[in-house]
Amino acid sequence: MKTVTHWVGGKPYGDAARASGSWGAVTDPATGEVTAQVAMARADEVDAAVAAAKEACATWRTSSLTHRIAILFRYRELLNAHRDDLAALITAEQGKVHADALGEVDRGLEIVELACGLGMALKGDTSTEVSSRLDVASVRQPLGVIVGISPFNFPAMISMWMFPMAIACGNTFVHKPSSKAPSASMLLAELAAEAGVPDGVLNIVHGDEVAVNALLDHPDVAAVSFVGSTPVARHVYSRASAAGKRVQALGGAKNHMLVLPDADLDAAADAAVTAAYGSAGQRCMAVSVVVAVGSTGDELVSRIAERAGKVKIGPGNDPTSEMGPLVTRAHRDDVADYVAGAAADGATVVLDGRNFTVEGLENGHWLGVTLLDKVSTESDAYRDEIFGPVLCVVRAGTYEEAIRIINGSPFGNASSIFTSDGGAARRFQLEVETGMVGVNVPMPVPVGYHSFGGWKDSAFGDHRMYGSEAVHFYTRGKVITSRWPNPVQPATGPDLGAPAAR
Repeated sequence: MKTVTHWVGGKPYGDAARASGSWGAVTDPATGEVTAQVAMARADEVDAAVAAAKEACATWRTSSLTHRIAILFRYRELLNAHRDDLAALITAEQGKVHADALGEVDRGLEIVELACGLGMALKGDTSTEVSSRLDVASVRQPLGVIVGISPFNFPAMISMWMFPMAIACGNTFVHKPSSKAPSASMLLAELAAEAGVPDGVLNIVHGDEVAVNALLDHPDVAAVSFVGSTPVARHVYSRASAAGKRVQALGGAKNHMLVLPDADLDAAADAAVTAAYGSAGQRCMAVSVVVAVGSTGDELVSRIAERAGKVKIGPGNDPTSEMGPLVTRAHRDDVADYVAGAAADGATVVLDGRNFTVEGLENGHWLGVTLLDKVSTESDAYRDEIFGPVLCVVRAGTYEEAIRIINGSPFGNASSIFTSDGGAARRFQLEVETGMVGVNVPMPVPVGYHSFGGWKDSAFGDHRMYGSEAVHFYTRGKVITSRWPNPVQPATGPDLGAPAAR
């Protein structure tokens, strides 16, 4: 059986012969079979990873920006050459279809490319002669050892949202990926080493709360970047902040899509199906609630049901599949329980995916597309993040009622409006209480040079991910005030050679 170990100091760390004793099972979501075992880090293994990162930081942080960027350019080329390999690992352990997995890799590559062009973002400012011979300069310097903790649903992309920006800024990194889908991160580390990332600059430890808490408490860790559920995000933020660390912790979501009567209902229905059921609903930007305003509801639900019923569900390595399984059997059963609960609370089950299975793969973690209409805002299916292929439709009489419903949610990750009315769209942009907003766009994921993050219980900490805010998160500012007398420069003779860039 395949064994997934840690990556410390530029090479695999630990193996089945080590008396670590604690191993987690990695399953193929399409078959339910255990395909690998992953090492679960002890506190001393966490210490080894942080120590390697701390040692490497002494030279990496003082290496030239030109040198760091050159390595990242080589890394980008290697990642692009191994897109299919990364996608195959994602499909095998996370379950998403291959085309979706390729899209994940491409969105991660976008941030690697952003890191390759970080020179402009890292340059400082200087004011000369603020007083007689007095200059003031502002510079940004790396923090030190950064920890990244990422979830199972995007095992490559979210990793690439974190460490390329961090190491481009001169930090070193310890990554704790999800033990449900650990292999993509190991390939990312191997390719980084091949690109020339020095030993210890990027390290990986797998594990559970033992590893997480050891990282949050470690005195040599300067900052923590996290993506996951809201309860864990709150824990990470509280514990790491109490230990004096800088923290960005992105939590869960309940993304609403408001549809006004003047919207193009075919476009809205297409968008709802795409955003609700892509990746089997296992993404923080998925639309999980459609708020249908006025007379829109019945016709919109009919059009969504027609399209959703045609979604081809199957294993991710089947090129005809449009949606794959859920990541674990336990998660699949939790999602099914929400459907039963919504029905008990009075919702109309328009499409019920609880009895769906794939012939020959009956032990896979299958749940078909599910559509719930007239869902009560008091129902758990509405209030909680389900993280599965379940779309709830809530009815509202007016725009004002709809915006109250959306803003009443404790989550504030993303929202969208579908309308032909520019005034209504503008009003929605300003009034909705979410960090990311789409206008006739169901999943408003910002491009790399903007920043990603929500409001309220969807995010903890002051900095968003990637974009310009990532530079501020992974560095700290310093202001230098200096005064010098007129220099007397001794002659050194001419030198017609080009100055060394490194």
